[in-house]
Amino acid sequence: MTDIKNEDTGDKKSLNFIEQAVEKDLKEGKNGGKVQTRFPPEPNGYLHIGHAKAICLDFGIAARHGGVCNLRFDDTNPTKEDVEYVEAIKEDIQWLGYQWGNEYYASDYFQQLWDFAIRLIEEGKAYIDEQTAEQIAQQKGTPTQAGVNSPYRDRSVEENLQLFENMKNGMYKDGEKVDELVKDDATKEAVEEMIKKYYALA
Repeated sequence: MTDIKNEDTGDKKSLNFIEQAVEKDLKEGKNGGKVQTRFPPEPNGYLHIGHAKAICLDFGIAARHGGVCNLRFDDTNPTKEDVEYVEAIKEDIQWLGYQWGNEYYASDYFQQLWDFAIRLIEEGKAYIDEQTAEQIAQQKGTPTQAGVNSPYRDRSVEENLQLFENMKNGMYKDGEKVDELVKDDATKEAVEEMIKKYYALA
């Protein structure tokens, strides 16, 4: 926690690291001095106390600065999600005394997410891996040991695109194949750019 002085009252207030970042951005005039946050639950169950803490943080920071907090449902797993949970989440947020600015659904942006994935494959920054989750985890390495490349990393762009299309069409079991990122700086920069574009939408 960091103490900063309130220029209007002369009192000090304690800020956590998130609030410190918001205060810093406001002082630097980022985003035109506007504060916009979001609460992104997955509607696959009822909220618990941890969610309440996140709601109070997300909505509270926006409220304290005259900003807006958007509600964005991460509804990307239809086998586990239900409209019952969507309505329950909205009721809980309002019960806590908050109201969202805009209501979004990640599924509304599936085409954009699909296009991002295709672009990464076409640029050689992603590939289709057939290893188990355990094998992939073992290859990632540790702070003291370098990771190992997947034996599927050097597949051709054409083969990766075809496999990815097959995945979309449900030709494989869940988890049988996954779209993996190449771990390098160029890929990291490309993904960061895509994330910024995606969250600018929602």
